[in-house]
Amino acid sequence: MSEKLTIGKLASATGTKVETIRYYEQIGLLPAPARSAGNYRTYEGEHLRRLSFIRRARDLGFSIDQVRELMGLADRREQSCMAVDVIANQHRDAITRKIADLTALAGELDALIDSCSRNTVADCRIIEALGPSVETADALNG
Repeated sequence: MSEKLTIGKLASATGTKVETIRYYEQIGLLPAPARSAGNYRTYEGEHLRRLSFIRRARDLGFSIDQVRELMGLADRREQSCMAVDVIANQHRDAITRKIADLTALAGELDALIDSCSRNTVADCRIIEALGPSVETADALNG
């Protein structure tokens, strides 16, 4: 691709907000673009490729630091992909833990909802469960 892209066209092509592109440049995740005679940013195919990589990795939930690491590895194509596997496995494990936490949370909410007598708010088990614990109330009164 030899066509120069404006930041708006790059944003549109990748589904990324202009502010996010500027942020990625600021933190060094995306290289700074050249400037036109009118001092506008001009992006090239490499910017599009890298931003697409960043977007896909972020869509998969990789952190900025993980994306930075993955991009560094992607730039060294002759290297073993074992390091990539380690990052991906760590990320998957974190997702698995989050799913377990969210499943437990859903179970707690189900139990609260099931315990609701559906009378008045004064008798509501959900509101009661959200209030301070006995220990917290004692500390406030003590």
